[in-house]
Amino acid sequence: MTLSGSSAAPAADRTHEPSGPPGPAPHRRLRPVPTAVYALGAAVLTVVLRLVNVGRAGDLFVDEVIYQELGRGAAQGGFPGTSEGLFFLHPPGFFYLEAGWMKLFGTHQDVIAEVHSLRVMNALLAGVTAALLVALVARVRSRPAGLVAGLLFALDQFCIRQNNRVLLETETMVWVLAGFLVLVPLCRADPPPRARARALLGGLLLGLAVLTKDHSALITVLPLLAALALGWGMPRRLTATALAASVVPYGIYVALVAGFGHGAAFWDAKTYGLRRLLGFVQETGFNAPGTPSLTGRLAAELPGYATTYLLLLLTPVALFLLLRRREPVYRLLLLFHASAILTLAYALAIGTLEEQALYLLFVPNLVALAVTVPVPRRRPALRGAVVAGLVAVLAMPAVVYGRDRGTPDDGFVKLDAYLRTHVPAGSGIVTVDGARTRGVTYWTFEDAYRLGNWMSPGERAVHQARYAIVPWKVIDQGYGRSTPAEVHRLTRDARLLFTVDGHTYGTLALYELPPPGPVPGGRR
Repeated sequence: MTLSGSSAAPAADRTHEPSGPPGPAPHRRLRPVPTAVYALGAAVLTVVLRLVNVGRAGDLFVDEVIYQELGRGAAQGGFPGTSEGLFFLHPPGFFYLEAGWMKLFGTHQDVIAEVHSLRVMNALLAGVTAALLVALVARVRSRPAGLVAGLLFALDQFCIRQNNRVLLETETMVWVLAGFLVLVPLCRADPPPRARARALLGGLLLGLAVLTKDHSALITVLPLLAALALGWGMPRRLTATALAASVVPYGIYVALVAGFGHGAAFWDAKTYGLRRLLGFVQETGFNAPGTPSLTGRLAAELPGYATTYLLLLLTPVALFLLLRRREPVYRLLLLFHASAILTLAYALAIGTLEEQALYLLFVPNLVALAVTVPVPRRRPALRGAVVAGLVAVLAMPAVVYGRDRGTPDDGFVKLDAYLRTHVPAGSGIVTVDGARTRGVTYWTFEDAYRLGNWMSPGERAVHQARYAIVPWKVIDQGYGRSTPAEVHRLTRDARLLFTVDGHTYGTLALYELPPPGPVPGGRR
């Protein structure tokens, strides 16, 4: 008696073994690469690309400097705030994350160094985003499709610029993708074990996105509301569970704000933010009066962002392909994608349209394309054309990336070094950029100098302001507190002390102003 599978063969069988050369070895199928390997590869590539020259490939952005101060405030305990008081315009999720980063790696006395440290944090968050993209697309469609989505995200120049700034959207998208990754398996006919707990977790993750940027409720809570009404995606009881969980983080935040007696300040900030979102207040963005048009900006950016534009132009294609699919998981992603389209369409028409809002459409659109665009298998020529096009889409951003990373855009870093050496601390400096937010100049140098929009000789005399900082591109585009004509009058007889050219601010200049003359009342 022999055991099944034994390597020993009966003698009778051996006598009939064929003689001669052995035949070809049986074909062995390669073991598929695990999704985790693809996700890790996309994450590492994403982080590395964003860390190269992270401090000199993009100049300071005004929101970055404000947000790092809010992170410092959060690190000290309590609600986030600046030197001007508590801050309720945006929810605190990102600012507490900054506070945690500062607790782990220490704070910097220098504002610019702090911003650069937080850019590293955001680069790591971008790596998590890439990994989640791969995992989500792989779960819905396939691992190769997930890898393609991760590579497109890693190389896209718009995403790189977005992730390289200390802004809310990068962390927001991490929570959004994590939430949908947890919820997607619940759309299957045989949902996984502990489905209600998974729905609760997915809803909480989406709620953390809202706690980071309340605008994201339009791509998290709104799709769940639509899914509940239409009966799409998950079973309604699970959708209701996820929807209820999604409001918990923000609800706790509001309860704490009210409990500590800040309800009135919170209400004022939120109603102002709502007016901005709806377009009733237009202080920033492409729809603000006197600022450059969106079409002009798109045309100017076309050489560097052609791939981004191409993927965005495919948005209707992705929507159409999702509409054709009847499976519950595709229905859920359809609502996610459609909500992102409607959100940006409203901002484009009459709302406050800022560049970073595009990120909240670009990533959902990338998911939609990756899970729906068909790959021809029986037509080799067509398949080759698709592969060649994909290679081109991946290669074009690499060329732009190399050019941009090799060109310094760090005017404020160089200006800061000059000021520390040549301008005494506490000197009065006229600032001309910024409106309600006071501008990047004010927030960057407020700790070391006295700053203000002192345009008249009398004001300059009272505040003993002998210098002026002018980011000319901001002024020429209409984003300043002073008009171009006013700034030209201010600097007409001034002595140019320092200048540097960069992509973000054009010519960034420091002037020494002439003495303003006597002050009414005899003071100088």
